[in-house]
Amino acid sequence: MDKYLLAIDAGTGSVRAVLFDTLGNQIAVSQREWTHLEEEGVPNSMSFDFQTNWQLTCECISDVITCSSIDPKDILALSATSMREGIVLYDKEGNELWGVANVDARASKEVEYLKNNFEGLEEKFYQESGQTFALGALPRLLWLKNNRAEVYEKVASISMIGDWILAKLSGVIASDPSNGGTTGIFSLQDRTWDANMASEIGLKDTIFPHVLEVGEVVGTVTLEASKQTRLDQSTKVVMGGGDVQLGTAGLGVVKKGDVAVLGGSFWQQVVNISSSVKPPKDMGLRVNPHVVNGLSQAEGITFFSGLIMRWFRDAFCDLEKLEAEKSRKDVYAIMEEKAMEIPAGSYGILPIFSDEMKYGKWYHASPSFLNLSLDSEKSNKYSMFRSLEENAAIVSSINLENIKKFSGVEFKEIVFAGGASKGSLWSQILADVTGYTVKIPKVTEATALGAAMAAGVGAGIYSSLVEASEKLVEWDKTLTPNFENKKVYDELKEKWQSAYEVQLKLVDDNITTSMWKAPGV
Repeated sequence: MDKYLLAIDAGTGSVRAVLFDTLGNQIAVSQREWTHLEEEGVPNSMSFDFQTNWQLTCECISDVITCSSIDPKDILALSATSMREGIVLYDKEGNELWGVANVDARASKEVEYLKNNFEGLEEKFYQESGQTFALGALPRLLWLKNNRAEVYEKVASISMIGDWILAKLSGVIASDPSNGGTTGIFSLQDRTWDANMASEIGLKDTIFPHVLEVGEVVGTVTLEASKQTRLDQSTKVVMGGGDVQLGTAGLGVVKKGDVAVLGGSFWQQVVNISSSVKPPKDMGLRVNPHVVNGLSQAEGITFFSGLIMRWFRDAFCDLEKLEAEKSRKDVYAIMEEKAMEIPAGSYGILPIFSDEMKYGKWYHASPSFLNLSLDSEKSNKYSMFRSLEENAAIVSSINLENIKKFSGVEFKEIVFAGGASKGSLWSQILADVTGYTVKIPKVTEATALGAAMAAGVGAGIYSSLVEASEKLVEWDKTLTPNFENKKVYDELKEKWQSAYEVQLKLVDDNITTSMWKAPGV
């Protein structure tokens, strides 16, 4: 009789249940979109509607059982992964009180208050946790204390959104290092909460739940959850983790020195380092606990790389959309075919969108293209399109080199995944810009697969996430760099960095508008 593992993936825009067999083959998937509404009268808020969203989660789980026609008793274990930074607060009975999604930015005033009234505290906490205040839980808890005191007084526990799903299924509130660490109330080295950070700014220090490593069993499905989801009570509920960290496990990035570039709406550049390595003193990068005990992940983030391509497609590529519809090709594939005819460097065009990551003072210049000419043979939508692909790779390269500098970790290859890795030109550009070999995995559901791996560890199918990764991850292709192109890109990178500093000054002088600013900046 076949046995199965269930992954629940709570993303920013949707929740999914994905059923795998124990060999890592996807059997069924069900997805529901969800929205995080701005709270009335609270600018930049992004509330998490746990009542509606639990119903959507139950529907997804029930759907995969129905459409796969399996016996729920054959699901050995399940686990969950979620957007990071999103939190749920509970009362002493374990009932939800309040929740926010990942990029809730209501606490800008609290971020400014902490920076102005606790000199050096952010730098001190960053050295311990690898996080700044901008999207951390401390300012949000302070906001709640200041603005919803009656709710704050009832708070007895905190968890991440993936933990909330597991708590609804098992009745046990717990957290893991990879997701809990993104609150900023956490020790990278000890892989557990640092409650002193809360008490130091006058917040409750007794609300932090038990920490389990990814793959540890939380409990089993409760009778109530069984009725709501159709899951069997024998199914083990296993600790999951943050979406990026579990996603990299699903890509085989599980050992020290392993590197991944995740090319989605945002791009992340992650490098596995020892948990004992301290974050950089300039607070330029983020450092998170990995899902593998003993490892952290140094992380750079490139803003909006995928969203920028979508904007460019919709703004400039109507003819290519029609061509794609007629030929049944992907419009991006058509644009890449045209862009392949443009030489490396795109005739010197400099796109100004996302900056290299500067986590301590995180903001961007106004979106623009520099160095266009009136020569339509050189400055056209195909050269601009290629320049955007090159720019995402250049910013990734800068972030990776910055990680190398502070961590001392050496690497020679990158795992490239996400929607951008489907582009053959973009994948080659990443190899050429960085000078590293680029490996493209076959898996298309890395985050869900990572959660299924965690469930498999809890079920005893795999001894560890490392073993699961070695067994399940397969490679589609490998690309080697063109070092003649790299020379072009090295020169272009220097020009781009100089140009970006000038563009940031225009924002500082209120001449142009920043593409994005972190809360409190």
